[in-house]
Amino acid sequence: MRSADGARDDVTVLGIAGDWTVETVSDVLPTVADKVAPGRHLVFDGSGLGRLDTAGAWALIGLMRRQEQAGGSSELKDFSKPATTLIAEIDPLGRDQLPEPGRINPITWTLEEIGRGAAALVSDGYLLLATLGEALAAFANVVLLRRRMRWAALFNNISGASIQAVPIIGLMSFLIGMIIAQQGGFYLATYGADVLVVDLVGVLTCREIGVLLTAIMIAGRSGAAYTAEIGSMKMREEVDALKVLGLSPVEVLVLPRLIALIIALPILTLVSDLAAMAGAWLVGLFYIGIPTDVFLERLRAAVTPTHVLIGLAKAPFMAAIIGLIAAIEGMKVKGSAESLGEHTTAAVVKAIFMVVVTDGVFAMIFAMIGI
Repeated sequence: MRSADGARDDVTVLGIAGDWTVETVSDVLPTVADKVAPGRHLVFDGSGLGRLDTAGAWALIGLMRRQEQAGGSSELKDFSKPATTLIAEIDPLGRDQLPEPGRINPITWTLEEIGRGAAALVSDGYLLLATLGEALAAFANVVLLRRRMRWAALFNNISGASIQAVPIIGLMSFLIGMIIAQQGGFYLATYGADVLVVDLVGVLTCREIGVLLTAIMIAGRSGAAYTAEIGSMKMREEVDALKVLGLSPVEVLVLPRLIALIIALPILTLVSDLAAMAGAWLVGLFYIGIPTDVFLERLRAAVTPTHVLIGLAKAPFMAAIIGLIAAIEGMKVKGSAESLGEHTTAAVVKAIFMVVVTDGVFAMIFAMIGI
């Protein structure tokens, strides 16, 4: 590979010879990069040029543009027709300057974002109702023996959502019970009513904290897992394969997971309540100084079956919300890992938000009916 140059008057001739390809262009560029002739007319003589590919054409175009930037001009001479055609196709690329982005009006941008959010909210609500209706129809078919329940998938999901979640739910609830008891005992002791911490922990845990904490943990654990599982199946076109086989993805993928969550969450709520009571008992015994018999007596007097049932009544509704949101976000996944991550995150955030909203709605309902 070689280059040669010659000059006459205001014209400089630069001979381009050898192969200009991706394998060789890095070797020749240093030898011709300093041949730019400011203010002169540079002629590229391609009579000795061998092979030319895209990399070589880009290198040659780069030299021509440097010549133009130096105040000179350039032209091609004796290049083969394929080489001339390739250079002509590539030369326009990169010449157009990107338009400067327009200034964004903050009011317009805010209104647009509100509109997009409202449209997304309506779309999610429609998908939620549609998926719920299809799941109820599939469950009705199972009850009426028109369809067979996929028992293996159901029990596998129950095991994953309940049995395998007991350690983390128990540990978190145990620690939360200890914290509530310690803080409550610290402040109630100033009024000489530290024994009332048992009432505080018992009622608060059974009515609110137990089911709410459990639902949030399940949303982050099982909800994210369900979205990732369904989303990965969507990416591999397994969901489309189910439709081709005449099977309903909701019946095959969503219904077993939904029923598993509805069964698992009340069980885990009881585990959470007991673990929180155990943590409060430990703090009461060793930190506040409440004997075990006094603790149990106050707990029996303060916590009624109604309090326990209020917490358990919320669990199936929260479980259904978590399962439906996880399934919907999984079905939205496109064909990229980035999309899978985005929708998994969205499933957890939306599920936790809706769990808190549901708890607030139940609190208002129970307050209105006086329980």
